[in-house]
Amino acid sequence: MTRWLVLEPIPVFKGTSKPEDLETQKNIFDEESVDRAVARGEAGEVLSLGGKRYSWRFVQSASDIVDLTKAFGNLECVSAYAWAEIDVPEAREALVALGSDDAVKVWLNGELVHENWIWRPVAMDSDLFPVSLRGGRNQLLVRVQNLRGGWGFCCRVIGPASFRDKLMRFAAGGNCDEISLLVAHGADVNSRTASGLTALHVAQMNGRLGVVQLLLDNGANGDIPRPSQERMVNALFTERLQGDSPGAAVLISQRGSILYEKGFGLANIEKRIPITPETKFRIGSITKQFTAAAILKLQDAGLVELMDPLSKFIPDYPRGSEVTIYHLLTHTSGIHSYTEKPDFLKTVSTEAKPESLIASFKNDKFDFDPGTQWRYNNSGYFLLGYLVDRLSKGSYETYLKESFFDPLGMKNTGVHHRGGELANEAAGYSWAGDKFQKALDWDMSHAGGAGALYSTVTDLHLWNEAVFNGEALSKKGSSSAFTPVTLKNGSPPQNAGGGYGCGWAISSFRGAKEISHGGGLDGFVTYLARYPDHDMTIAVLTNCAPPRNLDPAWLSHEIAQIYLSEDMAGQESYSTDRSVDPGLYDRFAGRYEYPGGAVLEVTKEKDKLFAQMTGQPRFEIFPLSTCEFFWKVVEARIIFVSNDRGEIICAIHRQGGTEIKAPKLAEEAPARIDPAVYDSLVGEYELAPGVTVKVSREADRLFGQLNGQARFEIFPRSNVEFFLRVAKVDIRFLKNGSGKVTGLTYTQGGVEQTGKKIR
Repeated sequence: MTRWLVLEPIPVFKGTSKPEDLETQKNIFDEESVDRAVARGEAGEVLSLGGKRYSWRFVQSASDIVDLTKAFGNLECVSAYAWAEIDVPEAREALVALGSDDAVKVWLNGELVHENWIWRPVAMDSDLFPVSLRGGRNQLLVRVQNLRGGWGFCCRVIGPASFRDKLMRFAAGGNCDEISLLVAHGADVNSRTASGLTALHVAQMNGRLGVVQLLLDNGANGDIPRPSQERMVNALFTERLQGDSPGAAVLISQRGSILYEKGFGLANIEKRIPITPETKFRIGSITKQFTAAAILKLQDAGLVELMDPLSKFIPDYPRGSEVTIYHLLTHTSGIHSYTEKPDFLKTVSTEAKPESLIASFKNDKFDFDPGTQWRYNNSGYFLLGYLVDRLSKGSYETYLKESFFDPLGMKNTGVHHRGGELANEAAGYSWAGDKFQKALDWDMSHAGGAGALYSTVTDLHLWNEAVFNGEALSKKGSSSAFTPVTLKNGSPPQNAGGGYGCGWAISSFRGAKEISHGGGLDGFVTYLARYPDHDMTIAVLTNCAPPRNLDPAWLSHEIAQIYLSEDMAGQESYSTDRSVDPGLYDRFAGRYEYPGGAVLEVTKEKDKLFAQMTGQPRFEIFPLSTCEFFWKVVEARIIFVSNDRGEIICAIHRQGGTEIKAPKLAEEAPARIDPAVYDSLVGEYELAPGVTVKVSREADRLFGQLNGQARFEIFPRSNVEFFLRVAKVDIRFLKNGSGKVTGLTYTQGGVEQTGKKIR
């Protein structure tokens, strides 16, 4: 469906657009008066609304996605209505697949058949819902309300040609509801991909026993042979690459032997140079394990101890006596990461001197007290690379070369230097709207020990073999590297995934222990994993960021399932328990506190339950039981836990092998204060260079907005103390001796920042 009759965009706000005001936009979306006016009129008629006339025009799209930005310009806070007709010879049931940017409603022959209040980019077939088509002409009306940014939609009736790919996706994700919907509409459960995979194969490899049984009950043939492992890995990459595009190098080895090694796509689009296993990629933060290994080797030589304070090596470093080398290695130092500074990317294309770069962040306020929290931190690893420089009496580059690269035969690994000629080097790309373009080219001196290395998949295989067979690290070093850090209070950090040692992430994937690290910078995304219980290495290096169609971590896990699925734990299959009474949903409504001050707000609307994390879209969650729910847009579930009195006290969120306990926040009633007080608080406050909080007043309400983020209402506890509901944030306004407001403190996730009032 590429040709639509579209009504000129209708503004949401009467005056200036306020894309950050989501509450008002939601109220307008729910308001039905304009919907009724459009539905009553005839497509093509001029429509009068609020004293303004709106005309219909034909919009023709080259694909199923209708780009409303292209048709009407980059408009925010507007709604567009689109008409189309569907002709069928006789009445039948059908499936409609829809994607939208952003919120959407759909009517068929005047009846509302679908709605979704959501903030998302347009993507094919995000929503799937059944409709009843009558014989002859059917009128389809779609409303798309753009909250901010680009906008568009894709709405189409799908049939058998689309069913196969969706069966594969839902089988992998364990989504029994959608599989049942597809089967009910005629999907062939034995259809195969180009590589020979069936939905049953996919469900089996993903450990989705519930889906396996569902497919077998609906006629799946268990005797169809599974394609070879090599063919399945080939398909993972070839199915995601089209035309001249960046790509990936991949290597799989087990027990020291390379099982698979191949390149896909182009290392250099302009010169049409293909990627091979010998292609050199910048590996980003995979560098951290090399830096950690260097520190651990220097410890073996007696030149440093992990409990040494940073002040021993940099005497003037603020709070350096509290920060240990171990804190730096495990991301528990509290030092603010320089790559999070708002102006960081403005300077990365020019050379950085280590001392100057350290000086740029050393006086920044700590994010937290050393050892009390975990937060991924590039400053710590830049400092560690600098210490390797000083302790080795040479240079970081020379020490890595002499200690690791040369002895292990890693001839294609080293520190990347801007302007140096590297044979077989991949160029980095980004996706710009509808084409690839060269990515921002870093001078890797800005990454240092946090991410300055380049390598190949073959060299990374050699590295993993040396690390996990005792050649690169001593027994003491290995113990430090692969033991997950605990915080000062003895607890593991909730936000560190399965755990983090010294330069390596320690986790499990479907019950299989995984020791890994990813990397990412403009133009490059990478992943190196080791499954020690299976002596398996998987390396995936890509030269496009963001990783359009090629996410190395996801691809690595898919590869692991292809080779190790028989030895992995099963995964949940999700099916909505339709016997659960929606009347129970009220008790789950409320706010739940996540690490870092994020809040998950759970709300009931009609007979549905929704969940929205701070700064993310709202999604419906579906009941697995009377207290457990799941998301369909991502593989995650949440269990609501009650006390002896039946009161919900917390939620347990499980996703990606991680479990987070989120306490339910007590509802806090705002204090009653004179709104005239707000006038003295209005203004702009600078928390750090380039980071400001803008406080504004509308009638009797006060709002705060961090630059670049959505605006949120803030509620009073007193004349100077305020709080947010959408996040666990406290704001306290500061006054001088004469009572004039001079600044504020902004506290989130245990981190307090002070900002002065600048206007």
